[in-house]
Amino acid sequence: MTLSTRDQRALILLGACLLLLLVLRFGIYGDKEPSVVAATHSIPLAEKRLARLRQTVATLPGKQTVLKQVNDEAAAREKGIIQAPTAQQAQAHLLETIRRVGKNEGIDVRGGEFPNLQPLGKDYGEAAVVVTFDCRIEQLVNFLAALTAEPELLATNEIRVISTNQKEKKVGVRLTLAGVVPRKLVPEKKGLASF
Repeated sequence: MTLSTRDQRALILLGACLLLLLVLRFGIYGDKEPSVVAATHSIPLAEKRLARLRQTVATLPGKQTVLKQVNDEAAAREKGIIQAPTAQQAQAHLLETIRRVGKNEGIDVRGGEFPNLQPLGKDYGEAAVVVTFDCRIEQLVNFLAALTAEPELLATNEIRVISTNQKEKKVGVRLTLAGVVPRKLVPEKKGLASF
């Protein structure tokens, strides 16, 4: 029995369609029912994981206690930060502190220069005030000691002492006092200097 070319083409086309139907049925659209997946972890491994998890949970109260202590200590240290809405007000507060402490020591603090605020780490800034005054050396020592008793975080950046009157044992002092302020008060540098 001989098949005509037309019949041969029809059989080839039928075979291709049957093959395509089988691929679609079982290959691409396959069986939609979920199959059971075998457990990939063994029981001893799961028990070890549970033990590690329990150990981590057991350390949590200790870590919370340490975190609370650190937060309390940071809050106590940050009480010394000069809280002011603007940089100029922070510097005015420094000048007022210097004049008040100087008056208590019998020192007449004059003038006041206000240099630009500088960054102090990534979270704080440094506000500074430069003042000049004349006093006796013991008054200067008492003045510097009284500054350390202030609640703010203050430091002398620069101090120049020059003898002015040897008979009365007076000295001329140029003092730069700095205090810690929040970083938001420090102006951002623009342009190439910020790189």
